[in-house]
Amino acid sequence: MTESEADLLALLRELDDPEWLEWPQRYNRIETAALFGGLVTRLEDDFAARCAAERDTQDSSEYGRIVVPGDATVCGTRIVVSVSKFGSLALVCADNPGAFLGTGDAQDEGELDDADLAKVNRALVELGYVVVAEELLELNYDGPSQLPWHVERPSWWHRFFGTF
Repeated sequence: MTESEADLLALLRELDDPEWLEWPQRYNRIETAALFGGLVTRLEDDFAARCAAERDTQDSSEYGRIVVPGDATVCGTRIVVSVSKFGSLALVCADNPGAFLGTGDAQDEGELDDADLAKVNRALVELGYVVVAEELLELNYDGPSQLPWHVERPSWWHRFFGTF
């Protein structure tokens, strides 16, 4: 595990409050919506394409998703950006969460271009999001929160992007 992965895992543990599963204690829906709206605009400008966006997801710790259409990417595969209600966490995936073992796997298979990924990551970082790799989020969840009974193998993804 690299140091940045260790730092990200420490951040996930810090954000994990068992009393606040769907959103953090000081969650501000208006600020989250404004930041998300800025991200949608930025990605639409950067990719010169209309991006579909789902906002304010109910019964979930995920705030929303943005889809960069495949016809706007070099490889022709859509890029999905998921944003959590916790700590401005963001996840970037080719096609859909779980479609590949992570962005590295998607790149190796020729489904995600380096420049497209860099463009998305740059937008996220410049807007103050923390990008968490899908591989890290797929690690077994071992925090203090009681996750929903229907989750067979709880992961950090379930904790910060899943439904309740």
